Amino acid sequence: MPVPWLLNPPLAPPPAARAPPPPAPGPLWPPLDFGLGALACCGACVFTNPLEVVKTRLQLQGELRAPGSYQRLYRGVLQALWLVGRTDGLRGLQKGLAAALLYQGLMNGVRLGFYSYTQASGLTGGPGGSLIAGAAAGALGAFIASPAYLVKTHLQAQTVAAIAVGHQHNHQGVSSAFLSIYRREGVAGLWRGVNGAVPRVTVGSAAQLATFSSAKDWVTRAQWFSPHSFLTALVAAMISGVAVTITMTPFDVISTRLYNQPVDEFKRGRLYSGFMDCLMKVCGAEGIVGLYKGMTPVFVRLAPHTVLSMLIWDVLRQRALLYTH
Repeated sequence: MPVPWLLNPPLAPPPAARAPPPPAPGPLWPPLDFGLGALACCGACVFTNPLEVVKTRLQLQGELRAPGSYQRLYRGVLQALWLVGRTDGLRGLQKGLAAALLYQGLMNGVRLGFYSYTQASGLTGGPGGSLIAGAAAGALGAFIASPAYLVKTHLQAQTVAAIAVGHQHNHQGVSSAFLSIYRREGVAGLWRGVNGAVPRVTVGSAAQLATFSSAKDWVTRAQWFSPHSFLTALVAAMISGVAVTITMTPFDVISTRLYNQPVDEFKRGRLYSGFMDCLMKVCGAEGIVGLYKGMTPVFVRLAPHTVLSMLIWDVLRQRALLYTH
């Protein structure tokens, strides 16, 4: 007598279904979101500040002078790092760190906190939503933190006469820089150069946050890694770093020039009257390549900074979301 299960073998169990992608992040308490964004970018800033010093010097070198008509003290990232370290010491490589941390904390706390709120509210889901939200978040953060970026630029440009480039403001420190600018130019003087900072961070933030969100969604859907793995954020941040460098460098050059220029007795810039004036003068005197001065250190700084800040921010937010929800 045949055995029934031999004639009708049981069906094989269905293959295990792939784990669904993690749910979209919910809203966090806004002060907590602000703190996580500030903490993430300040952590990245400590490691990348020496590259910011070098980038500032390269962007100010040969200001409004034709290529070949000035002495090139800084010839590349590694040579510039060596020159600054040899002349100013290791502390010289961390010039302006306190102001840079203040800037990163304020700007990115506001920027990332605002962006994550729009993301949790569903405002980034429509066509171009991530781009618009990232741009708005960047503009808001750049405006609020502009005085800190002004002081940071002044301090990072400062050095001994032998390797000095650009105007030297000769501040004694962060607090004395804020006080001297306020006494000389008033409250408005603390926001001098903001017309270059807002376009810079608007473009950079839109590129960074939109590409980071899109790349992260793409990697998540592809399910290359387990849900909530830090590798997802790492790959997305690497893609984002390249996009930011390409789009942001010309705006970064203009912003550095506007912030560092000297002012006259009427509290007006001696070299540039505004964003467009700076753009035209740089292109006229230095050529289009003048807008890409310091692009290598911009990438060398922005790529790891973007990777570190976006990775730390995403990991901290995921842990906070798991804890609070």
